[in-house]
Amino acid sequence: MLFDVQGTATDFHSTIRRAARAAAGELSPEQDWVKFVNDWRAAYFAETSQQPGDGAWVSVASIYRKTLDPLLDAEGIDLAPAARDELARAWSRLDPWPDTVPGLHRLRKRFTLATLSNADVSSVVEITRHGDLPWHAIFAAEMVGAFKPDPRTYGLAARYLGLAPSEIMMVASHKYDIRAARELGFRTAFVARPLEYGDPALGDAEFSDEFDINAVDFLDLADQLAC
Repeated sequence: MLFDVQGTATDFHSTIRRAARAAAGELSPEQDWVKFVNDWRAAYFAETSQQPGDGAWVSVASIYRKTLDPLLDAEGIDLAPAARDELARAWSRLDPWPDTVPGLHRLRKRFTLATLSNADVSSVVEITRHGDLPWHAIFAAEMVGAFKPDPRTYGLAARYLGLAPSEIMMVASHKYDIRAARELGFRTAFVARPLEYGDPALGDAEFSDEFDINAVDFLDLADQLAC
């Protein structure tokens, strides 16, 4: 089983919102931090979608740091450079959803669990240590130099695991991710995270028959897989 990390296994929105408020709340007491986090995440997606995928890796950490400055400047938040650096590092200290760790412990009794994340390897390692996440292995887009949904990223994991795609299930709360995996022959599990962006109206938590499994969280996923 392969798991997306940011959003699926971890609650990035709550984590980053708290970090941003703690770092800059006194400088902007009326700031809408929900919107701020979502704008930051959107800027990250815009940057990663423009990467050529030719193996010349641009670290996700540098993208989060690069996209932070325009957001702060647009809001008139005069945060010191060192504080900006520290805020950007919060993306490597994301808190897991409450169901993540107990669900993974149940699943790992039957399956091999690994990440397949667009985050840098170092960030996935730090997130794993921070949340005590019980993976058997870590795979990340950095290892192939291309972001999901590039087919090479999914192929990387299958190759290192020594398994056919049909023997692997991709688990994500992002439908573009598991749709790309499905096109390559992977099994798929959609995990609904209605609060991924802070407001249920902003996310897509609707179940779909196109996926092998639809689950409300990792505990439900474990139930459905008889773990």
